[in-house]
Amino acid sequence: MKKVLAFVGSARTRHTHQAVSRFLEHLEALGAVESEIVMLNDYHLETCRGCKLCFETGEEACPLKDDRDALIEKMLVADAVVFASPSYMFQVSGLMKTFIDRLAFYGHRPRFFGKTFTNIVVQGLPFGGGIGKYLSFVGSCFGFNTVVGSRIVAREPLMPQDLRKMDKALATQSKRFYAALASESYPTPTLTMLMGFRIGRTIMKLELDERSRDYRYYQEKDWFNADYFYPVRLGPLRKALGRLFDAVGARMARNRKS
Repeated sequence: MKKVLAFVGSARTRHTHQAVSRFLEHLEALGAVESEIVMLNDYHLETCRGCKLCFETGEEACPLKDDRDALIEKMLVADAVVFASPSYMFQVSGLMKTFIDRLAFYGHRPRFFGKTFTNIVVQGLPFGGGIGKYLSFVGSCFGFNTVVGSRIVAREPLMPQDLRKMDKALATQSKRFYAALASESYPTPTLTMLMGFRIGRTIMKLELDERSRDYRYYQEKDWFNADYFYPVRLGPLRKALGRLFDAVGARMARNRKS
């Protein structure tokens, strides 16, 4: 039985909640899936203060004492995660952005390898198509195997043809998501993700030391000596580009010191 957790960044149980519910119904119909919807509005999340203690000392040093860790525990025991948000001024909702900001240390120390991720964006106007791309990028940075999400245009009142179009898109997305959820293999990194890893770890190795939680985490995972975050077969081109990205990172670190 696979556990799928859907975080909804809306204060209302309206169109975004409806889309997520329908997506999960389609998903559960495909196989052994257990799902849960988490309304972020039901939890207390304070706004990140930008103190960087989670980066430098560790997430446990965060001065904000709210429900962040309870939500993280849910993510850690899930096999897959969905981020769903309405479009507020052509971006994710404030609730969703606050949640993502409080998880920013996972962008430095990704942890969700082997887990599947997708997103659902619901908006009243057919603009702001970059929201889904942003959420997919966040999922990749956190270590998830990311599946392309859905962008649902839902104006009020919802007409029958709107519901049919939404249902068709969510049914297609559920099949893609289920296939990724059932797969045991780790994806080959995109060039963007490979570049981010190799440049980032090289700069970290040259600029930080064991006083930094990020540095110690990379040491523990042996990432300073790895081709990527997890064992993966890189072709000759990606291997060569990996070495180039290492050189770029080293040069960036030297330039900062000069």
